[in-house]
Amino acid sequence: MADTTEISGNTLDRRLCVAPMMDWTDRHCRYFHRLLAPSALLYTEMVTSGAVLHGDRERLLAYSAEEHPLALQLGGSEPGDLARCAHIAADLAFDEVNLNVGCPSDRVQRGRFGACLMLEPVLVRDCVAAMRDAVTIPVTVKTRLGVDDHDSYEWFRDFVGSVAESGCSVFIVHARKAWLSGLSPKQNREIPDLRYDWVLRLKQEFPGLTIVINGGIDSVDEAERHLRSLDGVMLGRAAYHNPWILSELQQRLFGGGGVASREEVIQSLSGYLALQKAAGVPVKHTSRHVLGLFQGMAGAKRWRRYISQHAHLEPGNDRLLLQALEAMGQTPRGIRPATGPAASQDAA
Repeated sequence: MADTTEISGNTLDRRLCVAPMMDWTDRHCRYFHRLLAPSALLYTEMVTSGAVLHGDRERLLAYSAEEHPLALQLGGSEPGDLARCAHIAADLAFDEVNLNVGCPSDRVQRGRFGACLMLEPVLVRDCVAAMRDAVTIPVTVKTRLGVDDHDSYEWFRDFVGSVAESGCSVFIVHARKAWLSGLSPKQNREIPDLRYDWVLRLKQEFPGLTIVINGGIDSVDEAERHLRSLDGVMLGRAAYHNPWILSELQQRLFGGGGVASREEVIQSLSGYLALQKAAGVPVKHTSRHVLGLFQGMAGAKRWRRYISQHAHLEPGNDRLLLQALEAMGQTPRGIRPATGPAASQDAA
């Protein structure tokens, strides 16, 4: 593979990433997150290779130019199909293509991709090699620490070492193993122990690899602690349920950029809602992603309630977010962090 792939991969700043999350990180969510963190590397929901090759590609892979830098996450296990998908991703100007080797859902297992692929490191290596041969954009892997009883550090290290033989230099590690039976996908995000020490040890043993850590990171200070030893952090549920953390990390890690206030976010999103309305997209498709914008602040519950109650009733109301702000009972300048028992209850 030409050296241009490695050079291209190194130009992406991976200090702050937002995880691919099924049913959450669609194009409207990503547009919202980009307002908060212009420097973050965003990821699509996982799209299977079969869907890319045979499905409604325009709908599945559509995105706004503002979303860059943006990675397409693929699910699949057939090297030739994945290579074709990677080529399509490059043609559509995605900045990276990522192979999912971490999802533990039953549906994914039946399709022979996701976390079950960790049991076939040679196949994963061949898939990544085929993808890298097809494109010059970075090809990366998102993985877990192990699968079921294959859960020693040595097994995890050898898996990464085998896949790295493909030339892949970027690994995003969800610092939990996956249980392929007995736990739901939700439980797989919470029950297996987090082993951040394994991820750090991997970086120490493979200093030439770019290692991004994922799993359970929910504060700015924690993200910064990881970045002292690793190359990047990837936030998942924290970024979705408390999205303002992305703005805080943008300020802390990159020294500025992005929106200055939540009110500025609402103004920008209202313009976006108007454009989507003109394209026939109901307001609920965007508004559902911003329910956590005021998490921890006075009026947060009223904000969520107004949007939840009105988004379905008024699908063409592009002023919904501005009205929800008014329903909080405060002017934009009057929004303050929640204080006192009553305010804390309202902000829950």
